[in-house]
Amino acid sequence: MAVQTTAEAPIPVGEVSRLIGGWIDRLGAVWVEGQITQLSRRPGFGVVFLTLRDPAHDVSVRVTCFRAVFDAVADVITEGARVVVFAKPEWYAPRGELSLRAAEIRAVGVGELLLRLEKLKRALTAEGLFAPERKRRLPFLPRRVGLVTGRASAAERDVLENARLRWPAVRFAVRNVAVQGVHAVPQVIEAVGELDADPDVDVIIVARGGGSVEDLLPFSDERLVRAVAACRTPVVSAIGHEPDAPLLDLVADLRASTPTDAAKRTVPDVREEMARVRQLRDRARWVLASRIDREERGLAAARDRPALAEPHRMVEARAEDIAALMGRSRRTLAHLLDRARADLAHTRARVVALSPAATLRRGYAVLQRADGSAVRAADEVVAGEELRARVAEGAFPVTVGERPGTGRGGGA
Repeated sequence: MAVQTTAEAPIPVGEVSRLIGGWIDRLGAVWVEGQITQLSRRPGFGVVFLTLRDPAHDVSVRVTCFRAVFDAVADVITEGARVVVFAKPEWYAPRGELSLRAAEIRAVGVGELLLRLEKLKRALTAEGLFAPERKRRLPFLPRRVGLVTGRASAAERDVLENARLRWPAVRFAVRNVAVQGVHAVPQVIEAVGELDADPDVDVIIVARGGGSVEDLLPFSDERLVRAVAACRTPVVSAIGHEPDAPLLDLVADLRASTPTDAAKRTVPDVREEMARVRQLRDRARWVLASRIDREERGLAAARDRPALAEPHRMVEARAEDIAALMGRSRRTLAHLLDRARADLAHTRARVVALSPAATLRRGYAVLQRADGSAVRAADEVVAGEELRARVAEGAFPVTVGERPGTGRGGGA
C-alpha cells in the first residue's frame, strides 16, 4: 500500500529505509543467475563476499554467504564463473544497501551453457542473421583496418606483425577492450560501432587468442551478434578457437581460424602480388609477341601470294585472254562476213539471172504502150497503134501493122 506523504508532512529517511526493507522481505528467497566479478574470502571471517553481475546488462548486486556454503563449490568457482544462487534479498537499513544472503550456490555447467547457446543459435538462424547471402566480400586492399582486441595481447601482436609483413603500408585503427569478463560485451560493441562509423575503415577484425568455453561466452552474446549483423563494414571474426565456434564466427562476414590467419586473409601479401603482377606482365608480353608473330606470318604469307608478289602476271594473263578473245571475235566476224558476202553474191546472181534486162540481152524486147504498160498478147493491140520497143541496149518506136489474112494488126 502506497504511503501518503506531502511536502508539509514528509517521512524521515529511517522510515523510508524501514519501508523498503519491509517490501524486500516480502519478496522471499529467489534463484538468481549471474557472473561472479569479485570474490573476497577474508581470513578469520566466517562470511564470504561476492559481487554477482548480469552478463547481459550493466547491473550487479552484492552477495554474502557463510563460508560453509561457499566451500561446497570452492573447487569449481572462481571470478568470472557463472553461477546460480538461491538467496534471500536483504536490506541494510543504516546504509541503504541491498544485498543477497546466499543459502546455496551452484555452478552453471558447460553443458548447460552450450545448450543455451544452441537455442540462441537456432533462434538467430531462423531470423536469417547467419545466412550466406548476407556475407560481404572483403576489399582487396583496405585503406584502414579496424582491430578490436585485448590490450597488449598476443592476438594484437599477431595481427599487426603479420599484416605489416605482408603489406608494410597497411594502416590500423586499434581499439583495446576487455575480451572476457563482464565488461567484454559492452566494450566490444562500443568499439565495433565506433569503427563501423569511421568512413576510412574498410574492414573490422575482432580478435582473441582462444580460451575456454566460459572465456569465449562474450563472443556469443546476443547483443554483440546483433551489433555485428547491423554493421555496414565487413567484419572478420578471429577468436582463434577451433573446437568451439562462438556465434560471432557465424554472423561475421569472414571467419579466420586464428588472429594470424585473419591478418593473412585481410591484407594481401606484397610479394605475392608483385609476383602475380610479374606473371601477368610476362603473360601479356607473351600473348602480344605471339599475336605479332602470327600477324607477321600471315602478312608474309599474303605477300607471297602471286596476286601480291607478281601482280603484273595477273594483268599479263588477262591481256592474253583478251587477245585470244579479240582474235576469236575477229575470226568469227570474218567468217560471218564471208558467209554474208557469199549469200549476197548468190542472191545477186539469181536476181541478175532473173531480171528483165538479162532476158533482153538474150534478144528479147518489151513492147510498151504510150502509158508504159507492157503488151502481153497480140490481140491487145490494133493496127497502126504506136508502141515503144525496149531492148537490152535501148528503145525505139514501132507501129503495129496488119496481120496477114486477118485485117487486124498483128505485125510491126
